[in-house]
Amino acid sequence: MLCHRSLEGTVAVGVRRRLPRSGGPRRANGVLEAEILALLQPSDRALTPGEVAERLSASPAHTTVATTLARLYKRGVLKRAPQGRGYAYTPVTDEPGMTARHMHQVLETGTDRESVLTRFVDGLSHDDEDLLRRLLHTDD
Repeated sequence: MLCHRSLEGTVAVGVRRRLPRSGGPRRANGVLEAEILALLQPSDRALTPGEVAERLSASPAHTTVATTLARLYKRGVLKRAPQGRGYAYTPVTDEPGMTARHMHQVLETGTDRESVLTRFVDGLSHDDEDLLRRLLHTDD
């Protein structure tokens, strides 16, 4: 509420209103990051924040895209190269590599690695279990 001070005391003059957001509904956490990664993965070259913003389905602000790209870079998900007065970004690995990286990060958070891996393997389909055995070169 806006107030005005006078000799008679403080008088309420009006109510301060928040301006509506112009970007539409807010995305769930990680959705913009996932959209950006999905856009960068098939690209044959590094993209600038402006190029990424132009290609996204929703039109987030350039600063939102630039901030998200910078955060992904700081987390080691993207690499960047100077381009003009800013940077162009590209993923550090392909989509399967990103999934494997995520699986490693999740595994690192557990306190009992053996139990986590045991439960993971127990939950695999027969085909996935066979594939894992082939990848590990075992005949069990």
